[in-house]
Amino acid sequence: MKRPPPLRTDGSNAFAHHTMQVRVPRIARDVVERERLPPRTCEAIERLARDVEEGRPLPAPGPPAPDLETWTAIHAEHPGESWLAAGWFHAEHVFYRELARACRFWETGADPFDGAKEQELSDERPWDRLAEAMARGGTREERVMRLLGASLWGNRVDLSYAAASEHGEPGDSDLLVDERSVALPWLLRAGPHVHVVTDNAGTELVLDLALVDALLEDAAARVTVHVKIQPAFVSDATARDVWRTLERMHQREGDARALASRLRAAFDDERLRLVPDPFWSGSRFLWRAPEHLAAALASATLVVVKGDASYRRVVGDARWPADVPMAEVADYLRSPTICLRTMKSDPVVGLPRGLAERLDASDPRWRIDGRRGVAQAVVPRGAC
Repeated sequence: MKRPPPLRTDGSNAFAHHTMQVRVPRIARDVVERERLPPRTCEAIERLARDVEEGRPLPAPGPPAPDLETWTAIHAEHPGESWLAAGWFHAEHVFYRELARACRFWETGADPFDGAKEQELSDERPWDRLAEAMARGGTREERVMRLLGASLWGNRVDLSYAAASEHGEPGDSDLLVDERSVALPWLLRAGPHVHVVTDNAGTELVLDLALVDALLEDAAARVTVHVKIQPAFVSDATARDVWRTLERMHQREGDARALASRLRAAFDDERLRLVPDPFWSGSRFLWRAPEHLAAALASATLVVVKGDASYRRVVGDARWPADVPMAEVADYLRSPTICLRTMKSDPVVGLPRGLAERLDASDPRWRIDGRRGVAQAVVPRGAC
C-alpha cells in the first residue's frame, strides 16, 4: 500500500505547525521556570526555544550521547529541514534530544522534566485511579479487560498536553474502536511473553504496571517493558521513572504497596524486564526498527503499544483515510499487537466508515483534544 507522506510543521497541518511554533517553545521555557538549573543551561534552553520559534535549521546531532551514530544517519535523511519546515515526528524528536543535551542529561542524568514528574506522583490522582482499577472483582478475564481500559484512558494524563487531562470520566461514545476482545485471548494464554511499549510516566505508568501485574499472575508469564533511553515529551517513561513509581507505590499502604512488592519480585525472578532502547527516542517509524528490536517484538505473544506518539510511529504519522483498516496500514507487524491510545494528533485509521465525517461535523477538534480513544488490534496472518 502506498503510504501518504508524514505530517509536516510548515503549516500544511495546522496542529503540527502550532505544536512546533507555540507549544514546544512553551515546554522549553516551562523547564526553565520549574527546574533549578544553572544559568548557562537556562541560556541554552532559551536559545533552543527561540530557534524553534524562528524556524531556524534543524541542528546536526552532537555529542555526548550513546546514539550519536544513529542520529547522524537520521539527520542525513532530512537534508535542509528547519524547525518550521520539517517532518513533524522528526522535528519533535530532535527537539527533545536537543533539550536533553542543553540540560547535559548524558553527563549528569539531569531530567529536565523531573519536577513535573515528581509533582504528578505526589498528587492523589495516580493513586485514586489505581485504587479504582484494582478494587473491583470479577474473573481474571474481566480484570484484564478492565485494566486494558484503565491503561488506555490513563493515556489522557499527558504532562506535555494538559488539554487531554481536562476530560472527565470517558463516556460510552469516547472509545471509537474497541478491539480489546481480539487481544484478550493472546494475553490469557498459558505462559505468554507480552511486550509493553510505554508512553507517559505518572498516572498512565501506574495503571500500565497494574496491567503488567495482572498478566504476571500466570507464574509462567513474562513481560518486557520498553521505555525511553532519555527524557522526552515531558512525561514519557524512562527506566528511572519505573523505579521511582515503584518506590512511591511501596511508600503507600494496602494494594499499592503489595503491587510494588509483586512487581519487584517478578523483576528479581527475571519475569519482568525493563528495556531502554535509543530507537524509541529517535524519529524513525516502527517498520524501520533495528533488527534486534524488531526480532524481540516479533517473538512476543502480543505487543501492547501505548500512547499517541507511539501510534504515530506505527502508522507513519500520516493523514490516512480514517476508514482504511489498521491491518493494511500496519501489515509489516510480525506479532499480534494492540494499540491503546487517546487521540492527541490527526493520524487515525481503522474507524467505521463514515464515523470520521460525522465527528468532523459535530466536533472539529475530535482528533486532537484527547477526549476520544481507540483500542485497535492487528493479528498478522499465520500468527498462532
